[in-house]
Amino acid sequence: MTQTATTPDVSESGELSGGWGQFNVERLRPIKRYALRNPSLIVGLGLMFSLLLFVGIGHLVWDTEQYRVLSTPTRLPPSLNYEIETGKLAGQVKSYPFGTDTQGRDLLAVAIKGTPLTLRIGLIAGFVSIGLGTVAAFVAAYYRGWVDTGVRTVVDVGLAMPGLLILILVRINIGRELSVDEMGFALGLVGWVFPARTIRAQVLVMREQAYVQLSRLSGTSGMGIIFKEMLPNLIPYITASLVGAVAGAILASIGLEAIGLGKFGDPTLGMTIYWNIQFSSIILGMWWWWLPPLVAIVIVFLGLFLISSGLDEWSNPRLRKRV
Repeated sequence: MTQTATTPDVSESGELSGGWGQFNVERLRPIKRYALRNPSLIVGLGLMFSLLLFVGIGHLVWDTEQYRVLSTPTRLPPSLNYEIETGKLAGQVKSYPFGTDTQGRDLLAVAIKGTPLTLRIGLIAGFVSIGLGTVAAFVAAYYRGWVDTGVRTVVDVGLAMPGLLILILVRINIGRELSVDEMGFALGLVGWVFPARTIRAQVLVMREQAYVQLSRLSGTSGMGIIFKEMLPNLIPYITASLVGAVAGAILASIGLEAIGLGKFGDPTLGMTIYWNIQFSSIILGMWWWWLPPLVAIVIVFLGLFLISSGLDEWSNPRLRKRV
């Protein structure tokens, strides 16, 4: 008895049957329509994914320990086939696609190692600021009274005070370098007041909606209304605010590190800019030193801006486009 190979059948509706299961082509059409309607979100996610892919592949195929000082020859322009003439590595052929700096660090290893550290600062600060701001906003706007007055007063005072100046004073008084995690928490503790103000305004509007009033009349507790009725409806807005908070924290961390308030041993984007300033890389014509961090910063902020714009379109029905 002979067996004949069969091909899967495709129905008129686009359903592919046979094999391990069934796959409906129609399920991909909503994704395509959404991508056409919200290209900002798709492009932003693509930029961030490409940056993370660069970091991930770099950790697998490159010696990232060359980010340390004096691990490579100094001031080498980008080259894929460089023969070392002096030192312990004399006679060996090395590749430095991004070149090396005045401190003897492989700039490709610096980019691979430092980019996720900068993103980590932004993520820690963003989650801390949005978490504190969301809690304060819901408690103040829902329960009102003296709680709302106290939170609003703290927020108004916090918005009037320059956050970066506070961080500079704290860093000087501490007298030691701030680690990546410490800087992220510090930025989050300073930056929670703005999310608290914006989210509080949204909660005040939502508090007067009919479904919230109906839940209150039905005997649902305040916390039950907040977690079951109000918070799920504000998740898109809170997510968009989180992306903005992450971008703001990354910008603040780069500014602090560029003036020498970061940890000198961390190869973050801000500290790379700091060493460029200290060793006058532009005057020396070492374009390969300042160009990679600049490109990484542009990709990060452009990606986060497009993601934030896309999430605004997702959270605000008035901004949604039709395809």
